[in-house]
Amino acid sequence: MNHAAYYHNKVIWITGASSGIGAELALQLAKADAKLVLSARDVLKLNELKGQLKNPEQHLILPLDLSQLNDVNSYTDQILAKYGRIDILINNGGVSQRASANDTSMEVNRQLMEVNFFGNIALAKAVLPIFRTQKAGQFLVVSSIAGKFGFHLRSIYSASKAALVGYYESLAMEEATNGIRVSIAFPGKINTPISKSALTSEGAAHGQMDQNQASGMPVEQCVSQMLHALASGKKEVLIGGKELIAVQLKRFLPRLFWKIIPKQSAT
Repeated sequence: MNHAAYYHNKVIWITGASSGIGAELALQLAKADAKLVLSARDVLKLNELKGQLKNPEQHLILPLDLSQLNDVNSYTDQILAKYGRIDILINNGGVSQRASANDTSMEVNRQLMEVNFFGNIALAKAVLPIFRTQKAGQFLVVSSIAGKFGFHLRSIYSASKAALVGYYESLAMEEATNGIRVSIAFPGKINTPISKSALTSEGAAHGQMDQNQASGMPVEQCVSQMLHALASGKKEVLIGGKELIAVQLKRFLPRLFWKIIPKQSAT
């Protein structure tokens, strides 16, 4: 299937669009002639990205902070005012973690859940009535391999990504008759700067590129697989390298999982 043709002229809202997977999604979808709404906190980076896109004038910059969503409908109103519809919401925005469960403060636990889970589903709640009116719409939810199993220094991050799975699987069942579909992506080790902005135990930025990210799958390849899965209507897609074996180990050989995976490097 030519997934580029699938996205032609579709109105697609991308969160976390300023870097990493989000920025690459914008680049590939713009090439497919989609109309993009680009959201993140960093307006300068969003403007820089928009300037790199094909047909920059047809894209909308909509800055937002997932931890400060007081009037979500103001965002959807702006999108509808420009395009008249929303076809796909790509809930990609989020923040990772580099601290043990013991050391992570409750403030940081709440902060990370606010961004990765509550901010995420707040946007879904805002878009859902629009999808229902249209009798069509898709959610692409970017979870993580950490949403499949816990790992060192990822306790609340893993919890937030697993929570998304439970929420969106329920939503998918409830809304299928309204023409609404959900795809959940589980990226493993991908070469993006996510580790640099990951939160330490007290909420500071980790500030360094982990080896796991530096040696990971190229982001271009990850996004291509993600967009193919979305266009194909897949309910979930695992993306990455040999680290994905851990998902199968946990499911089919749990004793081996608990012997091998805890010994893997957290960074």
